[in-house]
Amino acid sequence: MKYTKEQRLDIGRRIYYSEISRYEAAEEYGISEQTSRNYMRMYRDANRLPPKRGQRSISALSFKKEPAELDELKSMTKEELIQELIKARITEARLKKGYEVKGDGTVILYASKTTK
Repeated sequence: MKYTKEQRLDIGRRIYYSEISRYEAAEEYGISEQTSRNYMRMYRDANRLPPKRGQRSISALSFKKEPAELDELKSMTKEELIQELIKARITEARLKKGYEVKGDGTVILYASKTTK
């Protein structure tokens, strides 16, 4: 085992009290996300604490991976954000139907669907 029981309980304590997310713990300690979750459960059970339900950390979202894009969105006006949201929803709907529009809309790329 890589960590002693005391170290695992300490990692679990940090996760339980939201000092770090289980994803951050996995990265920091070189363990899997599932292992960090198990350490948190081990800590919780050892101290007879209630489960933490319904609390999600936003640290696992893609905002953390792309800070430049987030800064760009923060600098936009309300109207610009609405326009970007509309564009994103249109693109999503087109992709669901199996095609993508490039550039000004004159080039349409159709996805090749292989069904068995």
